[in-house]
Amino acid sequence: MTAIPIASASSGNFAAIAAMIGSQAVFTVNDALMKLAAREVPGGQAIFIRGLFTIVLALTLAVAMGSLKAWPSRKDWPLIGLRNVGEVGATLLYLTALFNMPIADATAILQFLPLAITAGAALFLGERVGWRRWLATSVGFAGVLLIIRPGTPSFTGWSLVALASLAAIVLRDLTTRRIDRGVPTALLTLISSLSVTLAASTYAFVEPWHLPTAKGMAMAGGAAFFVLAGYYLIIEAMRRGDVAVVAPFRYSVMLWAIIAGVLLFGEVPDPIALMGTALVILAGLYTFFRERQLARQKGVA
Repeated sequence: MTAIPIASASSGNFAAIAAMIGSQAVFTVNDALMKLAAREVPGGQAIFIRGLFTIVLALTLAVAMGSLKAWPSRKDWPLIGLRNVGEVGATLLYLTALFNMPIADATAILQFLPLAITAGAALFLGERVGWRRWLATSVGFAGVLLIIRPGTPSFTGWSLVALASLAAIVLRDLTTRRIDRGVPTALLTLISSLSVTLAASTYAFVEPWHLPTAKGMAMAGGAAFFVLAGYYLIIEAMRRGDVAVVAPFRYSVMLWAIIAGVLLFGEVPDPIALMGTALVILAGLYTFFRERQLARQKGVA
């Protein structure tokens, strides 16, 4: 076996870390643009407009990669349908919450996702989860409670909407793991974009729509570009570097979210919310490194 030069490995990790940090920055730009777009047009309309741009970009990518030729088999369609239910729920719930609460708080709640997926895999897929990871999940949830603080004057029901979006994301991600890997990612992205945009169109029945401003269109279109750029960068990050080195930098999104909140929306996180955010991140990091440790032990065994 040919050894990989240390300099080469370090260079690969450096590029991967930069890609991971960059992906979290552009995901935050996407969120910020959508939050700003919702000031120009109703929220559902903003999601719909972004969806139209996303469909065009996703279709272009799918055609360029020849993904439309790899059509899913009949057995995959029920899973794809279930995945789309999760995708639609995740997008509509999270963005609706984001439009109505501080961007840093919404982002912090979303960082509970790795812990929620761990719990979901144990409860619904029968994966074994030890007491240490269950404890980490409990600590992370305690952090979420510090962020949303139910029963206090600072509590807002939109925090529960953001928390509900986690359940939809868990459904989406766990279902994705069961879809045949021969189904191209670009095709799944296109199908998801179509589903979300169609679902967003139903907002027209519950909120007034009007002719979008050029500024609103530009923001929604820019959000579509940045969200796809984020997906590209995060794939590059995971392919170029060592997962154990790169993955923790996913939490850099909190720095970007706090900066965006302060500069664009005048939202300054309070100390208790920051404490809750720290608990969520620490619990998530522990769970990640614990899973890596278990994977190495299985490899030795």
